[in-house]
Amino acid sequence: MALVVQKFGGSSLATPERVISAARRAIAQFQAGNQVVVVCSAQGDQTDQLINLAQQIHERPSPRELDMLKAVGEQMSIALMAIAIHKLAHEAISLTGAQAGIRTDSFHGKAKIKRIDTRRLQQELARGQIVIVAGFQGVDSEDNITTIGRGGSDPTAVALAAALGAERCDIFTDVDGVYTADPRIVPEARWIPRMDYDELLELSSLGAKVMQSRAVELAKRFGVALRVRSSFSDSEGTLVTDLSGEMEYVDVRAAALDLNEAKITIRHVPDQPGVAATIFSEIARANVNVDVIVQNVSERGLADVSFTVMKEDRLLALDVARGLAEKLGASGVESDENTAKVSVIGIGMRSHSGVAERMFRALADEQINILMISTSEIKISCVIEAPNGERALRAVHRAFQLDKDNSDRT
Repeated sequence: MALVVQKFGGSSLATPERVISAARRAIAQFQAGNQVVVVCSAQGDQTDQLINLAQQIHERPSPRELDMLKAVGEQMSIALMAIAIHKLAHEAISLTGAQAGIRTDSFHGKAKIKRIDTRRLQQELARGQIVIVAGFQGVDSEDNITTIGRGGSDPTAVALAAALGAERCDIFTDVDGVYTADPRIVPEARWIPRMDYDELLELSSLGAKVMQSRAVELAKRFGVALRVRSSFSDSEGTLVTDLSGEMEYVDVRAAALDLNEAKITIRHVPDQPGVAATIFSEIARANVNVDVIVQNVSERGLADVSFTVMKEDRLLALDVARGLAEKLGASGVESDENTAKVSVIGIGMRSHSGVAERMFRALADEQINILMISTSEIKISCVIEAPNGERALRAVHRAFQLDKDNSDRT
């Protein structure tokens, strides 16, 4: 008997009718002879509503209490899913993250899963139950409720699949799979039937909202087979697996736009050994993830250091940067929320030249100025002004002809 993990996102559970539809999908897998674990996100935009409610009371609420509040959304979803399965005459039980044995560290709002005690899950599965687990949450060593960041139900599902030895993990969302770009911005974007772990990992970390990047990283590390599918159709979705043996034929597979970028600049930092290490160790100590980093050429022994963070981390990063500026004798700190990042991704970039030139030319032809550049073996990202974001995405998508089947293009 195989075990299948199914994850349903907020849009897939937004109404009672959609909850019942998701319940039918879980039952279909059970009737096919599989054990089934379902992971649920909060309905619709309920998490945002809960955060907004808290901020009406306190602009910067306690992270612990905010986690206590945010966890409510997923607990509502799992109860509703269990009720829907009962209505359809099947057995199901809902479990919170704590009841499912999900143990995390203590970084509220960004906790990482440390281990999963699967004993309760195995017991309920052995009883013939469809087990429904609250995504996005766990408990730390002192039994405080923690949440694991935006999109946290994805890593919950993948971690459960890995811990339970699942045959696969199906991620149900509101799109038919992974596309060459966001089809809401680029109407000609094309569905991708198969994708490499590394490509989806980069795509997820660069603004695409298909899956949370930590979930893809977990799937690659533990060899969990992923399929990204639509909750609203029977399409096969996108299979995510290891395609490294096929890397020669595709240079760029997809493009992404991230509007959740803020740029921080520390002006006139002493250009001395160890200064960069001091800056970014302090930023890391605050549990802020830094993306693109640029240091300009030193003049008179001083340099500017710029870096980007997620907008939700901007205020915290600014506090740290201001303290660092005073400590290092820098002249000041500036912040810019009016930025975006456009990227192209493809494992074939490892063996193809000219990708950067084509991307820069596409932006230049649109008179779009590049503020910062970041590269890796399989991606190129450009930080630009936010108002140019959608136009930039369309331009690079067009430049690499991503609307066409590129499987035979070299």
